[in-house]
Amino acid sequence: MTPLVDSHCHLDFQDFAPERDAVVARAIEAGVGLMVTISTRVKQFDRVLSLVERYPNVFGTVGTHPQNAHEELDVTTDDLIRLAQHPKIVGFGEAGLDFHYDTSPPEAQEQGFRAHIAAARETGLPLVIHSRSADERMIEVLEDEAGKGAFPAVLHCFSSGAELARRGVALGLYVSFSGILTFKKSDELRAIAAELPADRLLVETDAPYLAPDPFRGKRNEPAYTARTAAVLAATRGWSEDEARRITTDNFFRLFNKTDRNALVSSTDSAAA
Repeated sequence: MTPLVDSHCHLDFQDFAPERDAVVARAIEAGVGLMVTISTRVKQFDRVLSLVERYPNVFGTVGTHPQNAHEELDVTTDDLIRLAQHPKIVGFGEAGLDFHYDTSPPEAQEQGFRAHIAAARETGLPLVIHSRSADERMIEVLEDEAGKGAFPAVLHCFSSGAELARRGVALGLYVSFSGILTFKKSDELRAIAAELPADRLLVETDAPYLAPDPFRGKRNEPAYTARTAAVLAATRGWSEDEARRITTDNFFRLFNKTDRNALVSSTDSAAA
């Protein structure tokens, strides 16, 4: 069966500290052959680097989560581009807008978000976008920035409304689904997933958060990407292998700096 990609996890988080080798090995055993560990603070970027240099099938990004934006307003587009020159740093973010929690001023989030967009536009590396409770402003910023020039990006852990998904795809963005897709009350989200173009779909865990059913409430990990892919397959009327092949091909089209040869299907290359 085609190996999957967990396009968004946080292996650097302390939740995984006691058993990272085992977590990566379990992912491979579950058919998840490549993982992208996502930066949330540029000032902690060394944690991402240590992991991408340890595991052959783990790649990373560099960026500032919107909830941390006010702490890193001194991080410039040039800084992001410089740090992304590492051969295993394959994108920017996660950055975006999160109005669900009042942890970072909206103006700080938007300033940081636009700096990340500029880095994606200049380099052609994709931006991982975090959007929560901010659909209307997210659409406005994306369309404004697209007017300055196209940039590759993915709306990660999608749980927003159909309009943001449609407008994002119209701008060339991809949409990634997490374990939320599997929740019993996610009928509206599954309807969105069923309607989007097949060539724009990715899967992820956002581990250690949002474990899919039947693991909901437990710590999430990259191995569980397989469960989300299975639900996506059922939603689209695909076989599980079709879902794996389509989302994996989509991943490498978007994250085109990533080495496809690093995609593994056995535990032989679990750790460096």
